[in-house]
Amino acid sequence: MPVWRGRPVTVPKSPARNLFTYHGPAASFEPARDEQDRPAEATVVERAIYCNGRKLENPATISATIHRLSHKPDPSERPMAWIGLAHPSADHVQQVARIFDLHPLAVEDAIVAHQRPKLERYDDTLFVVLRSASYDDDTETVDFGEIHLFIGPDFVITVRHSADPKLGPVRKRLEAEPDLLALGPEAVLYGVLDHIVDGYAPVLVGLENDIDEIETQVFESDPSVSRRIYELSQEVMELQRAVKPLQHILDALDKGVEKYGTDPELQRSLRDVADHATSVAERVDGFRQSLADILTLNATLVAQTQNEEMKRLAEVANNQADEVKKASSWAAILFTPTVVAGIYGMNFEKMPELSWWFGYPFALFLMFAVSTTMWVIFRRKNWL
Repeated sequence: MPVWRGRPVTVPKSPARNLFTYHGPAASFEPARDEQDRPAEATVVERAIYCNGRKLENPATISATIHRLSHKPDPSERPMAWIGLAHPSADHVQQVARIFDLHPLAVEDAIVAHQRPKLERYDDTLFVVLRSASYDDDTETVDFGEIHLFIGPDFVITVRHSADPKLGPVRKRLEAEPDLLALGPEAVLYGVLDHIVDGYAPVLVGLENDIDEIETQVFESDPSVSRRIYELSQEVMELQRAVKPLQHILDALDKGVEKYGTDPELQRSLRDVADHATSVAERVDGFRQSLADILTLNATLVAQTQNEEMKRLAEVANNQADEVKKASSWAAILFTPTVVAGIYGMNFEKMPELSWWFGYPFALFLMFAVSTTMWVIFRRKNWL
């Protein structure tokens, strides 16, 4: 039985239910019963032992990995184990936690996932949560991933519950730079940080193109642009939540370089990552402000368009009212002689002025005078 850090270590064949048992919202990650009965190796996508920047071997099991760490033929050797877990169940994470003596609170976070980016130190182990982002050109959306890292004195454990970020490129890069990899687990942390921050660059380009397209849609009065602005704003906010905490993580690492004896070259590399992360955060803040301005502009243009439409409708209504007034005025003018003619056309025997010699001319004059008077009145009121 291998002894590591002064204690015997075995990999349990069945899940240890009483170890770091978590009863929170991790139910979505709980595997089926037949998956629970499998050892933690079932979810290990990569395990390797490195020494002085060179890969020594790929142990078949986690137990063999611990055995290699605890048996150093050469006392000057400083081997480092790098174990990657992908889509592990809660029991699988607990098994690995038992082997490497990881803190229960960190293990709980790794099981639940959906954590904000952060850095926490538990004794001699760092627990780091990072969120990656990638841009999908087909759907023009941003996909987010999450990774949890346990950084110990001689081991690195990565836990992923999503497809991204893939760490194959990080391993290849570090293995191609043995001088960097020889700096130990902190070099792996730097490699992962640099990989994730560099991965934000294509996302920024994609979002910038989307914003340019949205500006064009706004000035073209595209009715679907409001929904697109809202959806893109949500993605930018999510990216901001992934990027902004990185500055605090890198600041914390920079403050601890002297205390924990971080290599000067690695310090410079971490500061370079911090500069890139700051640049990304500033651009994301700019995107958010731009989208807020675009949303305000779109609301203004929509209101302006609505006002113009209401003005046009009001003008149409006014024109219709004018036409109605004209028609009503002419109807009133024509109605007056009709009333007079109708009265005198009733043929009653006893009616005023029926036998008057001027009766007929007077009736015509009355019709003409009343109609002319009404025409003058309507004209002055601009009804005609």
